[in-house]
Amino acid sequence: MSSVKSIPSIFTSRVLLLALIVFSCKNNEPEHPNTEVNNWIYSTMNYWYYWNADLPASSNSSQNPDVYFNSLLNENDRFSWIQNNFLELKDLLQGVAKEAGYEVALFRERVDTDVLIGQIVYIKPGTSAEAAGLKRGDRINRINGMPLTLSNYKNLLSSISEEHLLTYQSLDLVSQAFGAEQELKVSSVAYAENPNFLTKIFEYNDRKVGYYIYNLFSVGPTSTSTQYNDEMDQVFAGFQSAGITDLILDLRFNSGGAETASTNLASLLGKDVDATKIFSFREYNANVSATIKKDPKLIDQYLSIEFINKSQNIGSQLRNNRIYILTGSRTASASELLINGLRPYMDVFLIGSKTVGKNVGSITLNEENNPNNTWGMQPIVSKSFNSLNQSDYSAGFNPQILLEDNSEFPYPLGDPQERLLNRALQEITGETNSGRVNPYNPMGAEAGHSLDLKKRSNVLLLDPVVQNSLRNLLENQ
Repeated sequence: MSSVKSIPSIFTSRVLLLALIVFSCKNNEPEHPNTEVNNWIYSTMNYWYYWNADLPASSNSSQNPDVYFNSLLNENDRFSWIQNNFLELKDLLQGVAKEAGYEVALFRERVDTDVLIGQIVYIKPGTSAEAAGLKRGDRINRINGMPLTLSNYKNLLSSISEEHLLTYQSLDLVSQAFGAEQELKVSSVAYAENPNFLTKIFEYNDRKVGYYIYNLFSVGPTSTSTQYNDEMDQVFAGFQSAGITDLILDLRFNSGGAETASTNLASLLGKDVDATKIFSFREYNANVSATIKKDPKLIDQYLSIEFINKSQNIGSQLRNNRIYILTGSRTASASELLINGLRPYMDVFLIGSKTVGKNVGSITLNEENNPNNTWGMQPIVSKSFNSLNQSDYSAGFNPQILLEDNSEFPYPLGDPQERLLNRALQEITGETNSGRVNPYNPMGAEAGHSLDLKKRSNVLLLDPVVQNSLRNLLENQ
């Protein structure tokens, strides 16, 4: 017989009671503050995200929401993002942001150094940068006393959304030289950028060439405004009445924006296009597609985008049914949607740099009435195809004429001597001099750009009517 004595029952009871208390307390521990937001992120992405089939089966929901969101993204996704304030997100997508009013490209000072030179590429009207007399081509050497380098330029460019000190040199085009360094304090204010930047008409013998700089796909300063689209229509009414024979569309600084603005512009350009012709198709994930296809009447609304009937359309006026588009290294998204959507209907001739390569679209998702969740997401939810079912531009469009916008002494935008515009005029007129008298002095390869830091860059924002009605449709399933 064993000599080991049994444990008193009262001790056993206390151990069991303690275990129950510990278990109960563990189960009643407060939820991690990020869990509610992250659960919303996962469930929303699980339904909407274009690559939802590849979402991780498990994830750490206690992470910060931005870290958690990024942990869910597909390896092919370069463009989805999240913002901790959805109201700010919506403003940014409309081109409303706090800024000084200039955009800058960055180039290495020399091939053997990390020091960068900032070159102002354009100035926005009605801003402090314009009031201060800054202009295209001026050289920025320091921001807030700090030289620009490969390691710090993103932080320095982020700081120009507040009042900042510029150390710069003004470009003198006549002497093709830069003046002495100057210091300038520049203020920043909330600014709504009008994308209709510049229009001109050039006449060469029997050719009338329209020129239109369009810097952002935005319908208006608010999501309910159509101001910018209305102004675009007026621009083309002017081209139409002037009898232009050719059009140069400058999208070199246009990194995307609203699908509806792209459709409006395409409808003013394409020959013989109307509301019966397809501009683009949207492809969603299997879940969203299945919901739409339950009702055949929804297919046209949610899966296809038709052109709009536009009395201001100039397509029939353009020689050889061709449009010339100037592109840059930041030309993306809604700009590329325009190029791809027009190709089945006309000859789209590109001059400039290879485009970014974004053939996917996104929508804005947030919890409007949940005070515990101020986050807003901009996930990729669709892929874009033209009427010929083509979507082969994820690596970007290669221009027919490769020409970098990197002159050390750039001419003002709209000047016929300006590098990209001049080359397009040569292609149209056959004249090799078209007013160009000065040699090209290259700056070398671009190392960065202020457009890269803008949340609205590389965005194709689906039609808000489609966004809202589709969300309502899916919520009621």
